[in-house]
Amino acid sequence: MSDHLLSLDEMKQVDAYFEKGFTVDSVQENLSGMFVNFKRQDEVCLQILTAEARKYFAAKLLEQKL
Repeated sequence: MSDHLLSLDEMKQVDAYFEKGFTVDSVQENLSGMFVNFKRQDEVCLQILTAEARKYFAAKLLEQKL
């Protein structure tokens, strides 16, 4: 899968979790990408690999905080 398609897929996953009412519990970033723990009644961990999707997630997180 190309990086662009992977980025689009990761962005859709981020949007889906926010739309389902999940909130961000924790974020951990390392050389393997970003690990985002979403929490509602259950907890889900999403690994974001691409830089574009990480920037998108950061913008969405700021949007949620405002």
